[in-house]
Amino acid sequence: MMDSRPTLIVTRVAEEAQAWVEALQRAGHGTTPVRAEALPLIEIAPVPDAQPLQEAWRRITSFAAVMFVSASAARHFLAHAPHAPHALRALRARLWATGPGTQRALLEAGCDPALVDAPAANANQFDSEALWGKVAQQVATGSRVLIVRGADAQGHITGRDWLATQLEAAGADVEQVAAYVRRGPAFTEPQRARMAAAAADGSIWLFSSSEAVGYLRAALPAQDWSAARAVATHPRIAQAARDAGFARVLTCRGTVEEILASIESFA
Repeated sequence: MMDSRPTLIVTRVAEEAQAWVEALQRAGHGTTPVRAEALPLIEIAPVPDAQPLQEAWRRITSFAAVMFVSASAARHFLAHAPHAPHALRALRARLWATGPGTQRALLEAGCDPALVDAPAANANQFDSEALWGKVAQQVATGSRVLIVRGADAQGHITGRDWLATQLEAAGADVEQVAAYVRRGPAFTEPQRARMAAAAADGSIWLFSSSEAVGYLRAALPAQDWSAARAVATHPRIAQAARDAGFARVLTCRGTVEEILASIESFA
């Protein structure tokens, strides 16, 4: 009998995609396991110059808080900790996470759970706005906050400046450092063929980054996406998918349960 279940295309970075595939398959789709496959649309690489990271660690005790924009930011920054895990146990700054994945990366690295702040599990979204609602009361005039984020392929810090703007308006001194580089993978021809097939075969794309949508468009610039379906973990990402031509896009928080519920709503 032909399997009529749609395939969920997990586009997260390679370091995370397979774990998400396995988690989705374990959780199941109703009473039937989910078909999911990893097709990373973003590649993570070390920064070409680690000196700014090392300098940030030398001055780590001067920061009242360190904010991590993603799990990748947390993992790559903490990997440069001198004398780890002792440095992590001695770290006394507040550690701000944008969502459960980033929070989990901090805890798995050995950070003190009592120092980690993240949006509530029932927050409407896992993003900078939700995090700010949790940590704004910690900020005073003169507070020094380090934001750890990614850089583009040329090494330039990229990403939204919304939280930095809120911090500066509250009187904080903000620094930013790139812990890793994001770039588009060098896709193979079989991968490009799989992308093209998934544009029309009923697959559901899972996007957790607007940048991933951009790399997909760059890989297949002439592709018609009007028959494609997607689940996005934030309204901004959903809009990027619609701008690419996806006709059916649903938005949900980035949890296994809500992603599965969104898949079911396509039926």
